[in-house]
Amino acid sequence: MKLAVFFPGIGYTVDKPLMHYSRRIAEKLGYEIRLLPYTGFPEKRPGDTAYMEQAFELAYAQSLEMLSGLDLAAYEEILFVGKSIGTAVAARIAAESPEKDRIRLLLYTPLQATFAYPVGQALAFTGTKDQWTSPVTPGIAEICEEKGIPCVEIPDANHSLECGDVIRDIEILRGIMEKTQEFIK
Repeated sequence: MKLAVFFPGIGYTVDKPLMHYSRRIAEKLGYEIRLLPYTGFPEKRPGDTAYMEQAFELAYAQSLEMLSGLDLAAYEEILFVGKSIGTAVAARIAAESPEKDRIRLLLYTPLQATFAYPVGQALAFTGTKDQWTSPVTPGIAEICEEKGIPCVEIPDANHSLECGDVIRDIEILRGIMEKTQEFIK
């Protein structure tokens, strides 16, 4: 049995393209899917550390509740797919799990906070113009390199891994999904 758990972002829900298409890939590859649609976040305030900590704790508590009763030991393969704040929540839950050595992480636009937890086998995607992480040093690509985590850095892409040109955004999404499929297999 294989399990894929999806940890969305604050505004980037499980129905948005990165989460939707990676979920479809996982389903096609035989993964049981668990979606964690958290709710109740306060209004977004980019750059506000207290807000981010509050949002993280809320998402973490709701994720634990939604995963309660799930026996990860029953699965041969476990994949956590996170977007933005969901990457930090996924990394913490994976690090705290007795099955942590078997959990692989797919990290879409991880935050620096994601790497406060030991991240095992993972693949990260980040944009060079990610408004939530680009102004912070070191950047996501540098952190990933330091920790030995493969990172796909997308030029001119924002926190949704989009650049503003619809056709280019679709091409970017296709490239991300091709790499996602390779990683999930």
